[in-house]
Amino acid sequence: MDSQKHLFNLDQDIHYLNCGSKSPLLKSAEAAAIAALIQARNPFQITPEDFFALPKEVKARFAELINCDPLQVALIPSSSYGFATALGNVSCAPGQHAIVLEDEFPSGYFSLKSWCHKNQAELKVVGPDKEALTQGESWNKNLLDSITPETAVVLMSSIHWMNGLKFDLESIGQKCKTVGAIFIVDGTQSVGAVEMDVKRFKIDALICASYKWLFGSYGIGISYFGHAFDGGQPLEESWMNRTNSQDFGNLTNYDHEYTEDSGRYNVGEMSNFILLPMLNEGLKQINEWTVVEIERYCRELTIPLYEYLKSRNVVLEKESYTSHHLFGLKLPEDIDAELLMDNLQKNRVFVSNRGENLRVSVNVFNTEADIDKLIQVLEASRAS
Repeated sequence: MDSQKHLFNLDQDIHYLNCGSKSPLLKSAEAAAIAALIQARNPFQITPEDFFALPKEVKARFAELINCDPLQVALIPSSSYGFATALGNVSCAPGQHAIVLEDEFPSGYFSLKSWCHKNQAELKVVGPDKEALTQGESWNKNLLDSITPETAVVLMSSIHWMNGLKFDLESIGQKCKTVGAIFIVDGTQSVGAVEMDVKRFKIDALICASYKWLFGSYGIGISYFGHAFDGGQPLEESWMNRTNSQDFGNLTNYDHEYTEDSGRYNVGEMSNFILLPMLNEGLKQINEWTVVEIERYCRELTIPLYEYLKSRNVVLEKESYTSHHLFGLKLPEDIDAELLMDNLQKNRVFVSNRGENLRVSVNVFNTEADIDKLIQVLEASRAS
């Protein structure tokens, strides 16, 4: 795959290495949003079928991406909504505990902390060995060791949002299945850029905000709820989630049956006529590119950056635990942090500060020139 920058409206004189914060908008998504706005001028053009046709299409595209039945997909407004929905259907026996990653994203941490408080359960926070030079191996081992028959639920990001550290989801999912724990994964920072297979990884619920690697918009997300959540209680009672919802003339003949499978978990107003067309274009484009090609492009693009860091004697994480699209750089010791921030701004290089890391996140709109510019900035920021 070559650079796909021509499919975006990014400014030509900037170096946007921050897709992990928010993705730029595809031209096709921009066009879809404008068309939806124009349609909204005359709402009589919106038919009853329009309330359900596009949600069905979006669910099918996401299901293709993560290997599930489209009927197991639900539309949500945010990751926190998805966590609340899932955890509201997780039971807890006396003496059981929950597990979360150290420095997990706040939405996941607070959702699980609240669940623990409600169920009088212990929250176990699992991190790497502090003395380890790199974190991947010990963190994965510690996480697997912490999952026991007393574990009720594990809630974790598919990769660590601060540094891109990869977790062995297949082994973790199998361990959860063996002990009977519910496995909830926040896929926000990986789905769309890394392979995700909810069946192979034995994930019970996969929750994704869409405005990063799915090229959607802020305010809309998408989720998968496996068979562990069949027959569960939704967070709200949307009229659209009932089996007679498409019969607009008969809505007050109240149907107490929910629509099939995970449709009960859809957010109210799931048809979001402005944001949903944008997400649909993002999912359509990702499936056309394929995640395999996206991941390969990101890996090849960042080779010069890793070679530079090796030349500066920076200790790098093992490749098996490293994401190619998002990673935290531990900078060379002679880098002047204040000078670096100034040089990044002057050269219009956009990255994120996350903890002790300079987080770089690339996608198919990036080019060799973006990586070269970052290396130049790092080199220019060495202390005299």
